[in-house]
Amino acid sequence: MIVEDEKRLALSLARGLTAEGFAVDVVHDGREGLHRAGEGVYDLVILDIMLPGLNGYRVCAALRAAGHDVPILMLTAKDGEYDEAEGLDTGADDYLTKPFSYVVLVARVKALLRRRAQGPGASPVVVHGDLRVDTAARRVFLGEGEVTLTAKEFAVLEQLVVRAGAVVSKSEILEHVWDFAYDGDPNIVEVYISALRRKLRHGLIGTVRGAGYRLETDR
Repeated sequence: MIVEDEKRLALSLARGLTAEGFAVDVVHDGREGLHRAGEGVYDLVILDIMLPGLNGYRVCAALRAAGHDVPILMLTAKDGEYDEAEGLDTGADDYLTKPFSYVVLVARVKALLRRRAQGPGASPVVVHGDLRVDTAARRVFLGEGEVTLTAKEFAVLEQLVVRAGAVVSKSEILEHVWDFAYDGDPNIVEVYISALRRKLRHGLIGTVRGAGYRLETDR
C-alpha cells in the first residue's frame, strides 16, 4: 500500500510497481492509511511523512504499538539525521528522501520483502561480487572489510549498485543524488566517482565514454 498525499507521485509509483508485478492500493490520508494497514492484508507499506490527518511518524508508531510488523518504507522531503532517526525510532524499516530514484525505490521494496521472507535479523543487502551494500544501515563492505563512505558517496554508489552492469548517466546521478534544482557544476559527479574509486577496488567503477558510469561485473 502507498500512503502519499501527492497524488501524481502516488499514481506514478502505483503504475510502476504494478508493472513490476505488485498489487498496489493507494490512499492519500494518514488516518485512512492507518486503518487500512491495520487490517493486516499488506506485505509492505510505502508511507509518506507529511500527510493530512495523521503524519507518517504517528501512523508508523501506531502500527507498531498495535503489534503490526508489516515492513514500512518511509518517504519524506526532509533530509537530516534527526528526521531519519525519528522515522526509524518509530519502527520504520527503511527511509528514502525525495527526490529519489524509482530504481532505488524498487530495489528497497524488494530488499524489504526479501528481509520479511527471510525472517527477523535479515538485512536488505545488495550484493555485487564481494561488494555488499546494506541499504537500510547505509553500510558498505568490500571483501572482509567495511568501507566508510560519506552520505553523498553512499548515494552515488547506491545508484550504481542497484543497476549493476548497466550504464548510469551523469545526469541521472545528479537528478537523484542531488536534486532537480541543482544548478552547480555537473562535474561534481566526477569528484564523487573519483572518491569512490579511491576507496573501492580499482576497476570496479568503469567509465563509458559519452554515456556515464557502470559498476563492472567481476571478470
